Amino acid sequence: MDEARHERIREIVASIPEGRWCSYGDVAAAAGERSARVVGTVLSTDGADLPWHRVLRTTGTPAPHIAVEQIRRLTAEGVLVVDARAAKGQRHAF
Repeated sequence: MDEARHERIREIVASIPEGRWCSYGDVAAAAGERSARVVGTVLSTDGADLPWHRVLRTTGTPAPHIAVEQIRRLTAEGVLVVDARAAKGQRHAF
């Protein structure tokens, strides 16, 4: 992936406001990407300084390997999480 695409994804994730969430697909679409997987790749390799916890699956659920920490961070920001699913009403729209 070229640097411009990589940085565009990072900028979009950084713009998600506190107390809101969006899906990997939402970020991909906003960045003009065809695959949501590229968003996950960017976050896993270069997302430690970003609000990565605000990016969830389309269903509002976290990936199992980061679920505990992601839910902890989201609830600390005021996102309502019930049965490991973020509230749809707090989904961010680009």
